Amino acid sequence: MEAPCRPEVTAALARGVQRLLMDHGLAPILEMPLANGRRADVAALGPKGEIWIVETKSCLADYTTDCKWPDYLDFCDLFFFAVDEAFPQELIPLEAGLIVADGFGGAILRTPLASALAPARRKMMTLSFARLAAARLASSAIV
Repeated sequence: MEAPCRPEVTAALARGVQRLLMDHGLAPILEMPLANGRRADVAALGPKGEIWIVETKSCLADYTTDCKWPDYLDFCDLFFFAVDEAFPQELIPLEAGLIVADGFGGAILRTPLASALAPARRKMMTLSFARLAAARLASSAIV
């Protein structure tokens, strides 16, 4: 049997991460643009307004060629990497949280220390999240 390609692994990771976050009471959204030009793979809004960002890594090559993860830290309270069970977890920096996921769900193996957003940044992120979610909902209703 042929190994799944990177887009399939990435899609499965994102699906599992979304399910995990919803199980934890968060509302996830995929591919959220950030003010610094980056795009969060998964962003989530918690019941108390906390913001999580999860960067999915489909394979070792995806991880080693992507050094932009520190650019996400100014836009969330908690930052995680999500990988599959075959990924060498010891490579994930200790400052980041660690999620192991597949297409059906996931588990949080390590929670990072929270770094509270400044109130103005939290407001900007919350409004961006809400506007993106509403625009996607509206565009899906138009089809």
